[in-house]
Amino acid sequence: MSRFAIVDLPLAGLKRVERMPIADSRGSFSRLFCADDLAAAGWTGPVAQINQSVTLRAGSVRGLHYQNAPHQEMKLVTCLRGAVWDVAVDLRAGSPTFLAWHGETLSAENHRALLIPPGFAHGFQTLTDEAELLYCHSAAYAPGAEGAINLLDPRLAIDWPRPIGEISERDRDHPRLSADFEGLRL
Repeated sequence: MSRFAIVDLPLAGLKRVERMPIADSRGSFSRLFCADDLAAAGWTGPVAQINQSVTLRAGSVRGLHYQNAPHQEMKLVTCLRGAVWDVAVDLRAGSPTFLAWHGETLSAENHRALLIPPGFAHGFQTLTDEAELLYCHSAAYAPGAEGAINLLDPRLAIDWPRPIGEISERDRDHPRLSADFEGLRL
């Protein structure tokens, strides 16, 4: 029996994964990852890397990051503490939703995760102080393949739910999309 409900989102391949915790008087148990259960949602590889981020202040932003071919990756992003507004941007060349974005609230309380396919950029804004995320990656980080887009790029027009609080200098300096950007080839 699967411990996940998989929900298709408006951008092809992007999924919301809803965990179904088992609870009793002692507390609860929740499965965070199961390759067999997530295969139906498109997870095809091993978990090559697991990362954790802790962001201290509400309103802070991180992103928008992706990996270029041949190191593109699928990510499963889960919020373990606090809450974030998690965003995925479709950068796939030829996609009918090219440059469209989708945002979801992920929190420790709603037991939701975002399954982000290759060819998408990812970022988030914290909705609470001390938000903690866990990322499962299908490919290891390859520094030479890293790509990023400025999260305030007007071509994307992401409607962040709060005023932008803290942002790293690195994320602030990510380039905006060029007028001739045609997308990522997978």
